[in-house]
Amino acid sequence: MGKAFASQADLTDKKITFEQLSAHCWAYTAEGDPNSGVIIGDDAIMVCDTTATPLMAKDLIAKIRTVSDKPIKYVLLTHYHAVRVLGASAYKAEGATEIIASQGTLELIQERGAQDMQSEMERFPRLFQGADSVPGLTWPTLVIGGGNPVAGEVPGKITLDLGGVQVQVWHPGPGHTKGDTIAWVEAEGVLYSGDLVEYEAGVYTGDAQLAEWPATLEVLRQLNATALVPGRGEAMKGTAGVNQALDYTKRWVETLYRCGQEAAAQGMDLKAAMAHTRQAMDPIFGHVFIYEHCLPFDVTRAFDEAQGIKHPRIWTAERDKAMWDALQA
Repeated sequence: MGKAFASQADLTDKKITFEQLSAHCWAYTAEGDPNSGVIIGDDAIMVCDTTATPLMAKDLIAKIRTVSDKPIKYVLLTHYHAVRVLGASAYKAEGATEIIASQGTLELIQERGAQDMQSEMERFPRLFQGADSVPGLTWPTLVIGGGNPVAGEVPGKITLDLGGVQVQVWHPGPGHTKGDTIAWVEAEGVLYSGDLVEYEAGVYTGDAQLAEWPATLEVLRQLNATALVPGRGEAMKGTAGVNQALDYTKRWVETLYRCGQEAAAQGMDLKAAMAHTRQAMDPIFGHVFIYEHCLPFDVTRAFDEAQGIKHPRIWTAERDKAMWDALQA
């Protein structure tokens, strides 16, 4: 009997931590489940990544309301994946007026948002509690970069004043997706990276730009952040801790992509590429949360990119399961 598909068998809830990192910055983390970030100003609040459903977002909102009654004016989508964006509608009642994303993220929502929503919900049902509360795809109202006449579009980088704290929002380069966007509170040294950076959890790369990702991590390293909220894993404190998470993610990406390149160069098929990659990855990363969930999607993407498929193929629920079944021993 084959392994349960993706994380369908993962039914154990994780302990949620809501902790203050600096005067205005908070982390909402959950033992390897997707994280969110919160920046609380004197006038307004920003949430970085919304949780997966409006129902689940209510827990994050309740945590925020224990420390501030200010409006949650800004919602940042660090990228397009459903588990990060589908809870956005819950923040409208809390004062949200802007949903922020990069041009690359908007393009990916347009191209594959509907397929991604179905795919992710079937991969990891526990992370989509109250899925029937999702009204549909989440669309940004404020788009950073690009040249299309989207309402509210602004170029490059924006700085938002929440009252007593300024937040820089920008796209540092491709990695986890082509549209990854960060929030950087420079005065307090706190970086919200989304899934560009992970720590002691699986690094999902199914929609990644693997060749460019390490350079984007080095752009983040140059910020010299003293605290980091990664996409998954604990909030990192101190420059050494931040660098530890950057190094962890970089090692995963570089090891994975090198194995994909070797497999392609040797004419392996996908199943052989998986076995080859496991030889390198299992001893280093095999113990971490959602490793077995991520690896089939990661190997498939690395093998594709190594063979010249630069723009990731769209994952559908049907493609997910066909790939999974093909890779089971």
